[in-house]
Amino acid sequence: MKISKRDIGNVTVVEIKGKVTIGSGDVVLRDTIDQAVSSGKKNLVVDLGGVSKMDSSGLGELVAAHKTVVSDGGAIKLANIPSKLYNVMGVVQIISIFDVFDDVDEALGTFDR
Repeated sequence: MKISKRDIGNVTVVEIKGKVTIGSGDVVLRDTIDQAVSSGKKNLVVDLGGVSKMDSSGLGELVAAHKTVVSDGGAIKLANIPSKLYNVMGVVQIISIFDVFDDVDEALGTFDR
């Protein structure tokens, strides 16, 4: 898995490519979110367009990231969710806790910059 971050105004865009699975991707995702929040970045857009696979550990890290960001007074929004992943998130009822957007620009437009 590969993660990149970029700041656009007061929003950090986290772009994920590859597999977010137990033992590798989940830890990298957690560390990336924790680093952003600890450096004062409270508004995040997670771009999932490049995710090829996500297991329950990866889903759990997204939920944990949501809790971390929201408890710190911020917001986390998801963009570009592949249809298969979107369906899984719907079945396990995770999708309802997130604001979901078709693309990063749409998600960015919902933040005050």
